[in-house]
Order: sequence, then structure tokens, then C-alpha cells
Amino acid sequence: MVDLFSYCPSNPEGLNRKNKTSIFAAFPLMINTMRFSAIISLLFLFPGTIVQAEKMGQNFDRSVFYAAMSSDKLDIVNSQLVILKGLSLIEKEAFEGALLMRKSGLVKTAKEKLDLFKSGRSKLEKVISKNADNIEFRFLRVIIQEHAPRIVKYKSQLADDSKLINTNFKTLSALLQQVILDYSKNSTVLKISQ
Repeated sequence: MVDLFSYCPSNPEGLNRKNKTSIFAAFPLMINTMRFSAIISLLFLFPGTIVQAEKMGQNFDRSVFYAAMSSDKLDIVNSQLVILKGLSLIEKEAFEGALLMRKSGLVKTAKEKLDLFKSGRSKLEKVISKNADNIEFRFLRVIIQEHAPRIVKYKSQLADDSKLINTNFKTLSALLQQVILDYSKNSTVLKISQ
């Protein structure tokens, strides 16, 4: 520990106890030393904190994502996009792509709509080309294709995706099954036969 009365970087000869103003010259050194000690202590006391912080980023709530997909509010879609940006999920690109295409239906200008749709389509199709058997990605594509305007020419896989979803429905997680069932109630192309 540094003796504040015997050493100060601004006064290498040392501080004189009688000179009370010179003790304040050592104050920045003392504060920096305390900060450093506090940080080191926290790292040793809570070594799992960094790992836990990384794992928190991995918690992705699919129910919130699907609520954003069905929302007509731009701020909800944007907030979900921000959450996705901070995650390192394998499926991140597919979810971002679907949300970008959803967002394209909520923005005002035609250029922005088209740019967002193209960007989202590219992301989703890239992921599907690498993971053709992923039912959730195919479901995301059904959601978008069923509601996409004809001008974007993005409806060609509706029948194939719907068939694949139906065939593999029972193998999906309970949450995804419920989301698909809820969606199929209002869908004209996706009807689940249980």
C-alpha cells in the first residue's frame, strides 16, 4: 500500500505532514488505486459474473419474438430487432430476416419497404439454404410469403413449406406447435391436421 505522506507522483520528495495542501496532490492516485482494487476484488469474488452475463444474452424468448411478428406496431418490431442484434444465436439471421420483412410492411416509404424486404429475404433464404430441414425457418417463410405483396414475387414455396410443417408438426417444441396452431387458425395456406 502506498503511504500517501511519503510518496506522491507530483511531489517525488514526499509529502510533508505539516503541509496540509499537498495531501490533495495524492488524491487522484488514491482514487485510481481504490478503483483498481475494487475491480480486482469483484473479479475474484464473482468469477462467474462474466460467464453469466454472456449466458443472459443467449436467452431468446420465442414467444416475444412471435408476438412482435404479429404486431402492427413498428416500435415493437424495432425493439425485437435490437434484442436480436445483441445475441449470438445460430438462428439469429433467420429471425432478423423475418422481422425485417415484417418491418417492411410497417414503414412509410416505398424505397424503405423494398430495401427492408430485400434485406430480410436475403437473410432468411440464406439460412434456409443451409438448414433446409429446419421447420421453424420454413414456418417463418410461410408467415412472410402468405402476406407478401405480389409485386415482390415471394410466394413460390408456400405449398412445400406448409406440407413440410404439417408432416413434422408433432416433432416440434410445445411452444412452436402452439404458435403454428394459433397462426393456422387465420391462415389460408397452412392448415394443421392433428
